[in-house]
Amino acid sequence: MELHQHGMADLFNQLGLGSTSKEIKDFVNTHRHKCESAPLHEASFWTHSQAAFLKQAIEEDADWAELVDQLDVMLRD
Repeated sequence: MELHQHGMADLFNQLGLGSTSKEIKDFVNTHRHKCESAPLHEASFWTHSQAAFLKQAIEEDADWAELVDQLDVMLRD
């Protein structure tokens, strides 16, 4: 079984978002606390394909799941 090591910049690239440190920080600051109590993938700021990717990553415990969890925490803190 091949394991992949992904970083937060890789996740942002996968989501089609800017992936520099500044772009990630700006995204988090802009969207922080907009998830409320809903699951991350249900937040209104995701496109349909981004939401589907995030939901699938968690449901299938994919390579991306840990980073998606980290992003979830970042957006709720």
